[in-house]
Amino acid sequence: MSEENDESWNIEDISAQFRKESPSQSVKDPQFIKERSTSLNEASHHQERKSSDQTYETDSVEDTLQSSSSFERDRDEDKRKQIQFTETSPTDTSSVPELETSVISSLETTEKIADIILSDETIEKVSPQVSEENEERFVSNSDLFTVNLEAHGLQEFPKDILKVKYVKYLFLNKNQIRSFQGADPADLLGLEILSLQENGLTSLPSEIQLLHNLRILNVSHNQISSIPKEISELGNIAQLLFDNNCIKHFPFSSLENLKKLKILNLGKNNLEYIDTMPNLKTLSVLNLEYNQLTIFPKVLCFLPNLLSLNLNGNSIGSLPKEVRELKHLEKLTMDHNKLTFLAVEIFQLFRMKELQLADNLLEDISYKIENFRELRILILDKNVLKAIPEKITNCRMLEYLSVSDNQLTELPKNIQKLKNLRKLHVNRNNMMKITDMISYLSNIRSLEFSGNMILHVPIEIKNCRKITKVGLDYNRIVYFPVGLCALESLYYLTFNGNFISEIPVDISFSKQLLHLELNENKLLIFSEHLCSLIQLNYLDLSKNLIKKIPSSVSNMVSLRVLILSYNKFETFPAELCTLRYLQVLDISNNQLQKIPSEIHNFKRIQKLNLSSNQFMYFPIELCQLRSLEELCISQINGRKLTRLPKELCNMTQLKRLDISYNAIKEIPGNIGELRNLVKFDAVSNQISYLPPSFLSLKSLQQLNLKGNNLTDLPSGIHNLFSLKEINFDDNLLLRPPMEICKGKQLYTITRYLQKADERDEKILEKIMKVVASNINETNFEFLHQKLNLASSETSISKSNVPLKERAYQTLVKWKNENPSLTAAALRDQLVRTLKMIGVYEIMDKITALTLCTRAIKF
Repeated sequence: MSEENDESWNIEDISAQFRKESPSQSVKDPQFIKERSTSLNEASHHQERKSSDQTYETDSVEDTLQSSSSFERDRDEDKRKQIQFTETSPTDTSSVPELETSVISSLETTEKIADIILSDETIEKVSPQVSEENEERFVSNSDLFTVNLEAHGLQEFPKDILKVKYVKYLFLNKNQIRSFQGADPADLLGLEILSLQENGLTSLPSEIQLLHNLRILNVSHNQISSIPKEISELGNIAQLLFDNNCIKHFPFSSLENLKKLKILNLGKNNLEYIDTMPNLKTLSVLNLEYNQLTIFPKVLCFLPNLLSLNLNGNSIGSLPKEVRELKHLEKLTMDHNKLTFLAVEIFQLFRMKELQLADNLLEDISYKIENFRELRILILDKNVLKAIPEKITNCRMLEYLSVSDNQLTELPKNIQKLKNLRKLHVNRNNMMKITDMISYLSNIRSLEFSGNMILHVPIEIKNCRKITKVGLDYNRIVYFPVGLCALESLYYLTFNGNFISEIPVDISFSKQLLHLELNENKLLIFSEHLCSLIQLNYLDLSKNLIKKIPSSVSNMVSLRVLILSYNKFETFPAELCTLRYLQVLDISNNQLQKIPSEIHNFKRIQKLNLSSNQFMYFPIELCQLRSLEELCISQINGRKLTRLPKELCNMTQLKRLDISYNAIKEIPGNIGELRNLVKFDAVSNQISYLPPSFLSLKSLQQLNLKGNNLTDLPSGIHNLFSLKEINFDDNLLLRPPMEICKGKQLYTITRYLQKADERDEKILEKIMKVVASNINETNFEFLHQKLNLASSETSISKSNVPLKERAYQTLVKWKNENPSLTAAALRDQLVRTLKMIGVYEIMDKITALTLCTRAIKF
């Protein structure tokens, strides 16, 4: 466990439910619409162009694809009898031209198209062979019918179910189907949508050509290495989704006959070059992201109606001059490439609406960018730009401009001309100030200038009435910008890593504020003005100099997350206990010594971090928190705790418990009552054993006991069937030895323990026989007493049974009366008893036996 994780947890995880992502991050997944009619509207054409006076919705980066046409069903009974699918070897590429390809990866929604989606309740039991009774359940009165067998554990292509007369949409996503073998092509002739996403397919059969009605084929997220040229026969195909496979060569020439193809997705494959591409007049969306292209394929420039081209994640260094031929292109994404400049011909694409060029090596942008009069989105993050051309202000339709992680020192002087700008992100540059002209951006919603050298924010920012989010982290701001307090729509504000020492009274007017971060500043007090923010649900004041909390904090009735770590608190502020709706509290790395009894008022608290404080003992008051799900009380920088109270188990909802970096010697015997515990961290303590009840933690998934004093693990650890991650490093383990535990594989450990138990049983049996064969009558009586066996229960008639047999039967009875002890524990107890009664001759024999067993490699 890292020190950072120990001290403050991952605050993003703690408060994910309270954070709202920037609208620029939101992506709307396109969905297909169910329709019951005799004609089927074909799902998938590029987003319809909106008129110039419409608002271009920048919050959605994905295009909505729709198209229309209808198909007639044609089943050939002769083919049903004659044709069978054969497997194409994944390595056989003799019939595949030495060509290469790529695709669109963002279209994972084809599984959602449907008329009738069958529920798990409808399909009581799904297997490759489905009974006739179950078949009837799949029949719909509607001509449009969908079979959805997603994630049903299928290992081969379903057969009987495809005998249903009206199957048009077949979804077999997330199974383990590795081939089409056994499927009757005649049963598939009516299919219009076939989706086999996330299976184990290695190839497609050449018989795929028989599916003439197919409009959408989705075989993404498989291990397909080659595509048969017979796909050229799919005359009605509109979408081919081959992304996330292993395709190195793609038969592009076979696409020439696909007159209705609109979407081709070959993203995340192994394509190295593309030197052939037919003139696909209907193709509107092409995705070639994350392949191995080093050159922009010129042949792509002659796709006459291409609207969207994705080349993210390749190694392309420049654009060809032929790019000017893509007259209809509206969206070009080339993030994560090696572009050092942009060919001027690109600025002849007058219909460009979205241009993404983040993470390249661009040093300059031509003034001709002004030609993009319809441009809405421009992303130039992570380049080496030192300036933005002034002419960009002629892109009057621009709504989203992101130039973070460059070397900019100023914005264009006439930036106020960008009247439609909604998002302006200039993080991590060399900006010294924010221009006053920002006040004229009347439509701005999101403004981010984090990681610069800004000293102050102009008061004129108050004129940006529609702004909802401001990020000014890690600048050099000394005074809280009062202009922000006049923004009635502002709900998200971050000021981390500045030099603010006090909060102005003006912030009291920002009652709509929901999220406020002021960590790593110079605040000396928890300002009462903050207590006026009655809508605030997230507040981070960590890494300041705060010592106490005002009583008016009780006014913050909406507060759900409060971060106060790394401050100067010496006592837990009882005032916090008035926050009855608080769910997350981090007050780690302070100087707290005890917890007030009022903490029981936290009726809804779910996550509590008290790590690295100065508690004398475990605060038993915490055990009142019945709603608590996560407790961190690790002490890497604090006073070490030595024990855990048995009352800990009162926190029955606890899912995560972190007691790392303490001096705890034993785990409470009733730990098993924490039935919901999922993660247990106890790194660097002095724990020497796991109590029997520990094996009752059936929900436990992660166990970290690194750096303790464990010498052996309980044999029943295999009963923790939910356990996925284990760590027993840096212990003194003998059973099993550390070599067995280093691999952190529970199966290996449990197998060792099972074998060790069997061996211990055999050793105990031999020792019992050695004792029975060599003990005399007097020592036998002493053995009765030392093993706490009553003579009436253990003595056997001396006249009828020899001493050897009586002694052995007595030891067997003693063993059976102690079922909770392991064979190893019984052996140790017996050996100690024999030493006490002084039977040294027997002890020598047992020692010899023990040495012999150790000499044998286990």
